Amino acid sequence: MNDAQLGDDADLLLHGGRIRTFDPTGSVVDALAVRAGRIVALGADALRLRAAETIDLDGRTALPGVNDAHLHAAWLGARWPHLFFSDTPPHEQPSGRLVHSAEDRRNALRSAWRLLAELGITSYTEPGIGPGEDEGETGCFGTAMMDTYLELHRSGAQTSRVTLLRLFGELDGTADLATFERGIRLPKPETDPRWLAVTGVKIFADGIPPMTTAWVSEPYLDGSSGELLPQGAEGALASYRRMIALAVERGEQVAVHATGDRSIEEFLRVLEAAGSSGSAPHYVVHADLASPAQIARMRAVGAGFAVQPLIAEHTRAWAGAQLGAERTAAAWPLDEMIASGALTTLTSDAPIATPDWRISLDAALALLGRDDAEARTALLRRVTLDPARQDGAAQWKGSLEVGKVADITVLDEDPAEPGRAFGGIGIARTVVDGRTVFESGR
Repeated sequence: MNDAQLGDDADLLLHGGRIRTFDPTGSVVDALAVRAGRIVALGADALRLRAAETIDLDGRTALPGVNDAHLHAAWLGARWPHLFFSDTPPHEQPSGRLVHSAEDRRNALRSAWRLLAELGITSYTEPGIGPGEDEGETGCFGTAMMDTYLELHRSGAQTSRVTLLRLFGELDGTADLATFERGIRLPKPETDPRWLAVTGVKIFADGIPPMTTAWVSEPYLDGSSGELLPQGAEGALASYRRMIALAVERGEQVAVHATGDRSIEEFLRVLEAAGSSGSAPHYVVHADLASPAQIARMRAVGAGFAVQPLIAEHTRAWAGAQLGAERTAAAWPLDEMIASGALTTLTSDAPIATPDWRISLDAALALLGRDDAEARTALLRRVTLDPARQDGAAQWKGSLEVGKVADITVLDEDPAEPGRAFGGIGIARTVVDGRTVFESGR
C-alpha cells in the first residue's frame, strides 16, 4: 500500500479483536479498514487511517462473511419459521400456495434477508428459479419470483449478495430436454453481478437414497436402482447428458442435484469429455453416494460438491434402511472431499434444514469424527472462501484481503478454537459492503 492510500480517510475501522482473513497464508490481524465498501488496509496500516466510524471488537473474532452456497431464500422467507426438519408437526407445516402477489414475493425475500443478516450470512446461492416452476405449488420458484429478485436488486434493496441458477424444469422433478434447450437459449437478465449474479442452471438428475430414488449402480436392499429424472425423445440418459453438454457449451455453470453414484458418474463423463469450464465451476449438489474415485476425478476436472451435513444427520437412519449398514457408513464422504482438495461447500438447503450455518458445522464435525483447530478451520473455509470459488467470485470476495469487498461476520468467540460447539457461539454483527446490516442487541 502506498503512502497516498494510507493518508486517505476510511469509512470504517474494525479493531481490538482477532480478524481471521482466510488469505492464502491464513493470516490473523487485529485491525481492518474499509473505504467505499472495500478493504483498503489491514493491521498496522489500518490503524494509521482516520475513520468516520470505528468499531471496537472488544476481543471478538471477525471472519469473511458467511456464504450459504445452496439456500432457497424465497421459499425460506415464505415459510419461516417452519422448516421441514423441525419440531413443527406435519399438520402445522405450510402447504399449497405460499405467495399470491408481488407484495408477498417481496416480503418473502425481505424476510429471508433479515434472517440471513441475523445469522451472519452475507451471500447465498438461490438454486433454481425460472419458468419450469411457473405452475409450481408454492409460487416461490417461477418467473414471477425472478422478476421480484430483479425488482429488489435494481432498487438497491438487497442486504445479501445472491448467486442465482435458472431452472427449466420442475423443482425436485422432471425436465423435458426440448423445453430445457429452448429455455437455456433465452438471454439472461442484466444485473450487477456483485449483487445478483445469474451464473448458470440447475438440473435435477435423480431423487434421494431414503426414497430409493437416487440412481445407483448397486441396487437397494429392495432390488431397485432408482432412475434419472430428465426426459426426452431419446430417453432419460441421453437427455441428461445433452442438458449438461448444452449448458457447458454455452459457458453456463452447471449445478446438478445428484445423490446416486450413477447420476454423478454420468455428470463426470460429460465434464471430462468437454474439457473446459465457464466462469464458475460446475458442481454436484448433495453427492450422498459419491465414491472416492469420483471425488478424485471431480477435483481433476475442476468441479466440486455442495453438501448438507444436517440433511445427512437427519436422514442417515432412514437411508440406512434402504442401503444397508456398509453403504450407509460410506455415504456423505465429507472427509474424503476435503482431503482430496476438491471444491467443497457446506450448505443448508434451507428451508429443508435450518439456515443456521453454526448448526451445520457441528453436524459436519460429527461427520469428520474429530474436533480440532485444523478441522474447524477447514470447515469455516467451506462456508466462506470455497463458496466464493463456487460463485466464480473468489477474486473479490470470500476472504478479508485488501481490494476485496468488506463482507464480514463478527462472532462473540473464535470459532476455530476447539472445545465449544459452533452452535453456542453468538453472532455480534454482520457487515455487507462495509455497511452494518445486523448488530446484536439492536
